[in-house]
Amino acid sequence: MYQAVVFFDLDGTLLQDDKTLSSTVIQAITQLRQNHVLPVIATGRNLFEIQYVLQQTGIDSAVSANGSYVQLNGHLLHAEQISPELIARVNHFATHFGDPVAWFNNQSFGLSRRTTATIKNFNLLHLHPHVDPEWYQNHPVNFLFVFNRNRDVQYQQHFAHELSFVRNNPRGLDTMLAGVSKKTGIIQLLQSAHLDHLPTYGFGDQLNDLEMLELVDHPVVMANGHSLAKQKAEFVTRSNMDHGIECGLRHYHLI
Repeated sequence: MYQAVVFFDLDGTLLQDDKTLSSTVIQAITQLRQNHVLPVIATGRNLFEIQYVLQQTGIDSAVSANGSYVQLNGHLLHAEQISPELIARVNHFATHFGDPVAWFNNQSFGLSRRTTATIKNFNLLHLHPHVDPEWYQNHPVNFLFVFNRNRDVQYQQHFAHELSFVRNNPRGLDTMLAGVSKKTGIIQLLQSAHLDHLPTYGFGDQLNDLEMLELVDHPVVMANGHSLAKQKAEFVTRSNMDHGIECGLRHYHLI
């Protein structure tokens, strides 16, 4: 029987800067499970992007795509779907600014066109996009990434009440259906698994973690985290490159 649930963001949190897992983090996750604590990934990335994390850590529960796809013990709990009509309107609006758009589901993704920004972004993530302007018409989509560096307000205003835009990356905007977030995904997981009576912990560092940090009982933010995230923290741990995960877990006597 579980004694607690811990939610881990990935980039800048559980992962090192080169997107790998340290051996000490893997050991900490193993020790968590031995202590009857459920570890859950809570990330803006989609499930296919994080398979290596799940395999190396043994974690099989995840709130992915900022709450757009939720699974528990390897089984789907909930998946959002963005309509092709709405995606087409986003594409049209993005084209006006010359912004590429990537469309995702839990298995794969497509890209409207290749640019220097898209190449840098996906090289960093070790991903190889399939460039096809019509990809979204032939695949279910639960999450978008709109490439731009400074047009948050324009997108938020134009698609108010339809889509949520969060800048988790200087190169673009995480895009979900309105109201969808890590918070909503976490609530779905806890309620579906009847774990909502347990103490909850959340480790994060960026703006897409804010609602998660507000929801959990014990919000932990990395030393390398955004200043707004640190304002939500009960405890600021060390950086992701300085044993921040282990430090935070030990602070709460979870390992």
